Amino acid sequence: MSRVWDIPVQDSTRVRDVRVAAEAACDRAGLDAHATAVAALVATELGTNLVKHAGGGRVVINLTAPADTLAADVPCVQIVSLDHGPGIDNVAAAMRDGHTTASSSLGAGLGTCRRVSSEFDLHSRPGRGTVAVARITPARSPGGPRPREVRSRTGTRAGGITTSLAHAEHSGDAFSRVRSGRRLTLMLVDGLGHGDKAAEASTAAVEELRRCADLPPTEMLRRLHAALRATRGAAVGVAQLDEEAGRLSFAGVGNIGARLRADGEWQPLVSHPGIVGAHFPATVPLRESAWTPDSLLVLHSDGLPSRWVPPADPRLGTHDPAVVAAVVLRDAGSAARPLRDDASVAVLAPDPRTDPHDRTP
Repeated sequence: MSRVWDIPVQDSTRVRDVRVAAEAACDRAGLDAHATAVAALVATELGTNLVKHAGGGRVVINLTAPADTLAADVPCVQIVSLDHGPGIDNVAAAMRDGHTTASSSLGAGLGTCRRVSSEFDLHSRPGRGTVAVARITPARSPGGPRPREVRSRTGTRAGGITTSLAHAEHSGDAFSRVRSGRRLTLMLVDGLGHGDKAAEASTAAVEELRRCADLPPTEMLRRLHAALRATRGAAVGVAQLDEEAGRLSFAGVGNIGARLRADGEWQPLVSHPGIVGAHFPATVPLRESAWTPDSLLVLHSDGLPSRWVPPADPRLGTHDPAVVAAVVLRDAGSAARPLRDDASVAVLAPDPRTDPHDRTP
């Protein structure tokens, strides 16, 4: 099930809770002692920064996968720090090892977080706050490449964030991705209701997705409908990218939101009413769109307000997809008005680190 550690960090007493949660997540993911120590260090530093520099915030820990879409089966602990604080004026300086602006800081700093994490990225805007994402994967084998040095040659990255209502242990939301040849599928599922029963539905959808990676979105949804009959059902959105053709296909049933940025403009991709596993519609519309080097896809559950505003920062799309997802999640709520439901955001984006003409698998 979609296990979530969602820790509000308003004072230094919660930093220990963040560290303990990171260690528990590593144990759940089966990571080794070295990776667990790295996760504990990163979680402690990010939690400390929230108290020292942001006036508080939250840390969300998910069991997920690296952003590289060729590494979807690698066990991974993702640690996300979100705040509505003053932001960072000089991100480049803050990312240097040993940089600190508080005498009581750990001194390890964001630079160390970036160096020891398998993947690390940060987005900050003065006056709007900061989002940092660190992923910890198994330690490299002797003489092998560091996980962060592996680069996708597909030109596409995927990632996201999952939270739970009232900091519950399990979320009814989940997202996953699968690859079949040149086609990459990103799914977001919202099990009906909350708690364990909702999580059972979303887990069943994730497991079935792995068995039908070669199907188009509408047929995937029909397979998911059969697989979820024994559960309370779910809302499901499925986006499939044909990287060779440069075409994105989307189909959804239930309250899954989708926004696609193309040519600088945001457009909604509408899901069809119904419940996968309970009340499946007779027909499911398929929406197809061109996918270009500046495209960006955002899927979200109805934990986000229906009128959330897409991020205006044009540079945000160059960041890790989980950073984009966390910024969307953070900005949809506020410290004074937090989200009132399980909430998930998943993002599909071109990989700016790769040659767009190189699609060698």
